[in-house]
Amino acid sequence: MKQVLFALFLIIAVSLHTEAQFVTEFIPPVRVVKVAEDAWFADFGKDAFGTLVLNLKVKLPDTLIVRLGEKLTEPCKIDRKPGGSVRYAEVKLPVDPSREKYIIKLPADKRNTSPPAVALPDTFGVIMPFRYCEIENYNGVITEDNIRQKAYFWKFNPEASAFSSSDTILNRVWDLCKYSIKATSFAGLYIDGDRERIPYEADAYINQLSHYAVDSEYTLARRTMEHFINNPTWPTEWILHTVMMFYQDYMYTGDISLFLKYYEQLKTKTLVDLARDDGLISSKSPKLNGEMMRRLGFRDTTQRIRDIVDWPPAQKDTGWKLATPEGERDGYDMKDINTVVNCFHYINLEIMSEIAGRLGKREDSLWFANRAALVKASINNKLFDSRKGIYIDGEGSEHSSIHANMLPLAFGIVPENAINSVLNFIKSRGMACSVYGAQYLLEGLYNAGEADYALSLLTSTTDRSWWNMIRSGSTITMEAWDMKYKPNSDWNHAWGSAPANIIVRYLWGIKPLEPGFARAEIKPQPGSLKWSTITAPTIKGQIKASFRKKRGSEKYLIDIPEGMKAEFVPPPSLYKWIVLNGKKYDATINRISLKTGKNIIILKQ
Repeated sequence: MKQVLFALFLIIAVSLHTEAQFVTEFIPPVRVVKVAEDAWFADFGKDAFGTLVLNLKVKLPDTLIVRLGEKLTEPCKIDRKPGGSVRYAEVKLPVDPSREKYIIKLPADKRNTSPPAVALPDTFGVIMPFRYCEIENYNGVITEDNIRQKAYFWKFNPEASAFSSSDTILNRVWDLCKYSIKATSFAGLYIDGDRERIPYEADAYINQLSHYAVDSEYTLARRTMEHFINNPTWPTEWILHTVMMFYQDYMYTGDISLFLKYYEQLKTKTLVDLARDDGLISSKSPKLNGEMMRRLGFRDTTQRIRDIVDWPPAQKDTGWKLATPEGERDGYDMKDINTVVNCFHYINLEIMSEIAGRLGKREDSLWFANRAALVKASINNKLFDSRKGIYIDGEGSEHSSIHANMLPLAFGIVPENAINSVLNFIKSRGMACSVYGAQYLLEGLYNAGEADYALSLLTSTTDRSWWNMIRSGSTITMEAWDMKYKPNSDWNHAWGSAPANIIVRYLWGIKPLEPGFARAEIKPQPGSLKWSTITAPTIKGQIKASFRKKRGSEKYLIDIPEGMKAEFVPPPSLYKWIVLNGKKYDATINRISLKTGKNIIILKQ
């Protein structure tokens, strides 16, 4: 009877701390196996941050050995030396006939439980990510009823989003990325993973985009954005993600108050103060002094930001024996005037021009617009090799990397007459960037209408793919494509979750055209998919859609929530006619207004 009550209590008990919106879940195992006379193995199905709760009865005082881990060496055996930052812990648990309930007290990892790591609520105790459990020296019976993974999350609505398609791998990748957003929310801020538990701007930006794609919950992103105002990190490109985070929050929520509150700080975080006369910036500029570091939010003004391009960098920078000697930089030639950095700078200026205008700061808006135009022209005049038709890595470089070309493509910098040559170069490089860089590679490809090639990367089964993360055994996106590409990697890094937002924002093309989804765009690029369904969360409600290809036609069903205007942009095709809710249009039409509620769109030859 006690075991039944215990099980019911654990299943029902969900503690919600309204002041911080943390949720505790008690998760039963999907499988419990007796592996020896006195040893048991449990699999909870997914990795989660937490600890273990047991309800065991013993006849005599004893000591059990409890092991928790993320990785197996063989069926039903946890890897005791998983390598990198993949987690494993062993605890000796005293048990006594006078007790039945035990909560495992885990040893603290000094690196992720001391500053500058994010401090967790005291009520959490020490937690770690784990999927598997082993219990030794127990002669009783362990079932699904008396063992639980006590896991911590930020509030998350799993019903807010959904996706399925004709491609099984893509569906598995979506599930991996969606769960990654929930699983890594435990700290109350977007963090980089379990190794450090520190917010980094680039990590947080991808985390934010994917979070908004799978749930209409914006508090966690906003807490993280405000954290970065006075807690920046050292990479130049990371700083330049701050304005981008604030902009996405504004577009998804319609609330401009944070831009208004931090306007002056955000102007500084564009790094415009480092600009030369031609508008291009450099972290090697003499203008990067202690005073500017203070204005950027650094407490230690002796520090200096420096370019990173992608992570990990070349072997000479890390000392690691990497599978690719250049790291994830695709041989990037690090010059003082860096193409990638200046592409990020350009998009910051574009954003600030728009925001200044919306805040009624007309002079600032015009100044930022003119500055953005200057930077764009300088990138195309000084960082573009007109003989090859592609961008070089930096001023004075003769090398071209995928990064120096995918960023101009993603941010709309590439002139129309150079798009094909840039695309051809990018496609020749494959996935020559990290899981972080993949965000911008895929954005650039979809922006250029390369849906089939983008889909091939999303569903790739090489060792540089999301499928490889699944094949490796992780249930949360990994820090790198494989351990061989970053030897200290962890298995719980949400910056690898790009497909979650790419599927919603690009494959299905669901984006806010006006702040707060007052007007939405639905611009599907399904590529070779035969059918797909999606539920996309917005602050105004869910957009629900499906499509199916038949011989000579495509049919879309799109449901628009109340209070939202929406426009449908037909995918590039050979179709001659578009029929919207029974009304026929010529297929040359660029976009069609949708009504609130259900819309039926048929593309016909």
